[in-house]
Amino acid sequence: MANVEVQSDTKQLAPTATAHRRRVGRLRAEIPRWQSLLFGLLSIASIFLVWWILTRGEQGENRLISPVKLPSIAETFGSFKSLWFERALTRNTYASLRRVFLGFGLAAMVGVPLGVLAGCFSRIAAMLAPLTIFDRNIPMAAMIPLSFLLFGIDEFQKVMFIFVAAVAFIIFDSAQAIRDVPSRYIDTAYTLGAQRWQVIVKVLVPLAMPSIFNSLRLLFGLAFGYIMLAEVIQVGGVSGLGGIINNSFRRGPKEHIYLILMIIPLIALAIDRLFYWVQYELFPYRYGSSGHLARLFRGLMRVWESATGRLWRPVPAHGTGPVAASVRPVSVAPASSGNEPATVVSAARQTRPKAPDLGSGGPGGD
Repeated sequence: MANVEVQSDTKQLAPTATAHRRRVGRLRAEIPRWQSLLFGLLSIASIFLVWWILTRGEQGENRLISPVKLPSIAETFGSFKSLWFERALTRNTYASLRRVFLGFGLAAMVGVPLGVLAGCFSRIAAMLAPLTIFDRNIPMAAMIPLSFLLFGIDEFQKVMFIFVAAVAFIIFDSAQAIRDVPSRYIDTAYTLGAQRWQVIVKVLVPLAMPSIFNSLRLLFGLAFGYIMLAEVIQVGGVSGLGGIINNSFRRGPKEHIYLILMIIPLIALAIDRLFYWVQYELFPYRYGSSGHLARLFRGLMRVWESATGRLWRPVPAHGTGPVAASVRPVSVAPASSGNEPATVVSAARQTRPKAPDLGSGGPGGD
């Protein structure tokens, strides 16, 4: 009898334990924020622990790795003062960020419009496809000598190197974001009387802009990594973070290399979080934010439209003279997923002249 009770209790506890194991190790399960921070800190602590084990010992012969190759943690952080004052860390950081922002900003100004056109028109996409495929697959290190030949060795070369490294990815991602917009929005806009340019400006671009902005945020980190290649050679001026690494490798101290390699991800992380906050506030319909930046942007757009009248200018009908047009914004209901803006199209509906009644009063009437 006792054995039967033990077996029944075991059978009752087995499903509970199995469910607990499935809950802990469930695939793609979300974890609390404190666990995410905890495991991230454990990862960083494990790296520093391995670093300390490999470099412990006062004398170089007592260490597992020579201090020439890997200095200790104390030696590395102890050289920060010389990096700050003797190597002008602040000025070189500003120089590298300036080059990245100029090159990447130019790539975004060129790549996003071309990507929108490529996503809207297949012939433009076919024309740009060979260029983007070539630029996205060529090793950028192989482009360094060619960039010296084409753009020189001054600031212009570094800006253009970042431009070439990023523009093809921006074109490709922008075009893909336009293609990912569901066709029902285009059909709805045409049904409401929108013209082709209105569908592009008022439907496709607003719906694709969250994906485009997210792609720009991620690609900025790629461009920030390429600045190390762009700053391989520096003649005069400020060398930048890449120049500090090159000078430290040739003339020392080697500790500065490890410090720069830790500073670069921290700067990139800070910029990424800033861009994410802008993305979060600029597209509240996607992320559920308060949308302060979105309201500010819409207000600026209304001021610009009322000042220029370009987007709301009536289009006269073809005929003997101008015809008054009535323009009325039309709203498109959001999709059930809640990931689209509530109003994505403002269609201009034109009032065309009524044809004359030839049956009464005209030639050939009764």
